[in-house]
Amino acid sequence: MSSDINRQMSHVSEASSMGSDGNSSEDLEEDNDYYMDNTDDLDLDCPSKADDPEYFEYEPLQLIDAEGMLNEEIETLCTRLKVNPSTAKMLLFGHNWSKEEIIENYQRDPLGFLIESHLASRRKHDKLVGPRPTCSVCCRDLSQDSFLSVACGHMFCRECWDMHFQTQIQDGVTTGIECMAKECSILVPEDFVCEILTNPKLRDKYSKFSFNDLIKSHPRLRFCPGIDCSVIVKAKECKAKKVECQACGAIFCFKCGLNYHAPTECAVVKKWLTKCEDDSETANYISAHTKDCPRCHVCIEKNGGCNHMQCPSCKCDFCWMCLGDWNNHGSEYYECSRYKENPNIAHESMHVQAREALKKYLFYYGRWENHAKSLQLEELTTEKIQTRTQKKVMNNEGTWIDWQYLMQAAALLKKCRYTLQYTYPYAYYMEKGSRKELFEYQQSQLESEVENLSWKVERAEIVDRGELENQMDIAEKRRQTLLKDFLEV
Repeated sequence: MSSDINRQMSHVSEASSMGSDGNSSEDLEEDNDYYMDNTDDLDLDCPSKADDPEYFEYEPLQLIDAEGMLNEEIETLCTRLKVNPSTAKMLLFGHNWSKEEIIENYQRDPLGFLIESHLASRRKHDKLVGPRPTCSVCCRDLSQDSFLSVACGHMFCRECWDMHFQTQIQDGVTTGIECMAKECSILVPEDFVCEILTNPKLRDKYSKFSFNDLIKSHPRLRFCPGIDCSVIVKAKECKAKKVECQACGAIFCFKCGLNYHAPTECAVVKKWLTKCEDDSETANYISAHTKDCPRCHVCIEKNGGCNHMQCPSCKCDFCWMCLGDWNNHGSEYYECSRYKENPNIAHESMHVQAREALKKYLFYYGRWENHAKSLQLEELTTEKIQTRTQKKVMNNEGTWIDWQYLMQAAALLKKCRYTLQYTYPYAYYMEKGSRKELFEYQQSQLESEVENLSWKVERAEIVDRGELENQMDIAEKRRQTLLKDFLEV
């Protein structure tokens, strides 16, 4: 049985370098640095593992470990049901690896369960007439020993089966290959495919991607989407929680394999990303790097992550997002983060409703995109802090340890802003009501403290260390509070 999996292990690292949906893991690389958990040493009175809403138990597996785990589950099913390994794999693959459910249904009605699982039929075999019957695909007269069939009994010649398998594998189909007969959905077992295939390269490709399909179908296993990373992550439960690969540093959601996206649910973030991709051209005009000062109208370029802007000409303090007076963005309520819907929109015309829907989307997209750009700018701030710290150490103005709190502050800022960015798709799809009002309140609190922290980090050398560390503590507690209330568990 081990040989069944061993065939699939060949070159599997190539397959595992792709994301869970078959997409290149380069898409994950850009955001990983923005959620690096470099704040473990901070004295922030962080919650215990039991209280941390992001805590998640998982362990990295090498390919050989995953092979052993799959072999054990396949062998268990083979023993209990008295079926061959290929059938056991197909049953596990098609039923979410729920062994007890498979065994219960099989014991109740073995043949009916196999038929329902597309693994067998009532064996209405095609009759081969004469010593040299005709293949219904290639229309050649061949000897009877040239014909083969799977569980359904449909007979085709070996060459036609081989061509069918080659075509399916080249199209990316492996575990889902079906019988060639019209309207027959019986699945072809792995041992049958490997026996018939004459192209060794395609046989290796089939084995490799078949194993990849088994891993992706297992609810407690996931390939790390990091570039050229062969690690397989194993968890006790399939949850939308953060996984950080210790081998390549990739940070992703265990449930969907996308960039970690708390507090937004997997289905919602996929819908949001699709919408952003479809409507990105419509929203491009709000992504400009310059805006006019609301007081003196001088053109200002944003060159930092903080949204608290100060006009160099008239010293006006304003919000980059809404151009409102910054003094009105107090800690009590960060009104800028809340979208104000038209209460009479239901009674307006279709044209007005469509325009209002676009306005709402642009509001949330603008803030989503702005925080993404702020993360990029704050990466530059981190590099500047590193450079300044190195100069201070070289000039004997303290040690690396003395200035490490600046790097910790920059890391925490990126972590908080990353969470804040993903609150906007969450809010966009939320239904109106008391829960959304609570979310928007906590979102505004987090946004206010993140901007305060960003302001202090960008001016770290003139800000008292105690004041900066106090702001770090407040921002992280705001983030934890929001996640405890709204992160999917």
